[in-house]
Amino acid sequence: MTTRAVRDRPGPPPPRSPRPPRRPPALLVAAHGGPALAVTAVTGLLAVRAGLRPLDAAVVTAAVFTGQLTIGWGNDLLDLRRDRAVGRTDKPLAVGALAAGRAAWALAVAASACLVLSALAGWRCALVNATLATGAGHAYNLGLKATAWSWAPYACAFGTLPSVVALAGPGRGWAPLWMSGAGAALGVGAHLLNALPDLADDERTGVRGLPHRLGAGRSRVLAAVLLPAASLLAVLGPAGTPSAWAGAVLALVGVLAGLALVTRGRTPFRAAVAIALLDVALLVAAG
Repeated sequence: MTTRAVRDRPGPPPPRSPRPPRRPPALLVAAHGGPALAVTAVTGLLAVRAGLRPLDAAVVTAAVFTGQLTIGWGNDLLDLRRDRAVGRTDKPLAVGALAAGRAAWALAVAASACLVLSALAGWRCALVNATLATGAGHAYNLGLKATAWSWAPYACAFGTLPSVVALAGPGRGWAPLWMSGAGAALGVGAHLLNALPDLADDERTGVRGLPHRLGAGRSRVLAAVLLPAASLLAVLGPAGTPSAWAGAVLALVGVLAGLALVTRGRTPFRAAVAIALLDVALLVAAG
């Protein structure tokens, strides 16, 4: 074989570069999709516990989901300048991966859907969802988050969520007080933990809510008290004897609360979300 033949023979193809990991759509990220889906899952489980008809359960769950989307998009639109000032690369609007006009249009569509779906679930449900649940989230975005009352919208929104579901059911009544108390405790605990990774950036841009005033250490301790308290209410509140596996769930809640106390980043908030789902599972098991 000649040297030229060897030189002209095609070599092995170059190795393919690995595909970049798929990222969630920018519109979903800007809506704070993870927390929105978690609240939606909680709503669906509450609807199961309340014994709603499948159509009613789907309507009220969709109403809460669309409301949560408006809160997420509203938050990122209002915080656009702040997020750019502190270099938030995890915010699609701040880095230009999502146009503000598109997010505003999505917010308007979701808000319309939320109002229509809430109305289909009944006027009482619509009023509570629009003003006390979804409305509280927008009150937080519009300024309460920068005050010592930053916890109040979370307590209001999570505390009234069980009633949003109950008012869509056959009884059309408010949820029991213990259930509202458990929701409020979960909401405040989640707020304290969710704010921790952004304390320094928030301080730089003039946001001083309750977690900023308490500081990271005391916020963690308070959250680690509130989250198990919500679980205890979920176990002891329903009539009758607690489920046989309630003790095991409470032990797991204790572990998750410990993680919230000692870990950093977004892990504490994820632990709070997991506790919320466990608490609703306890409620569903209690019937």
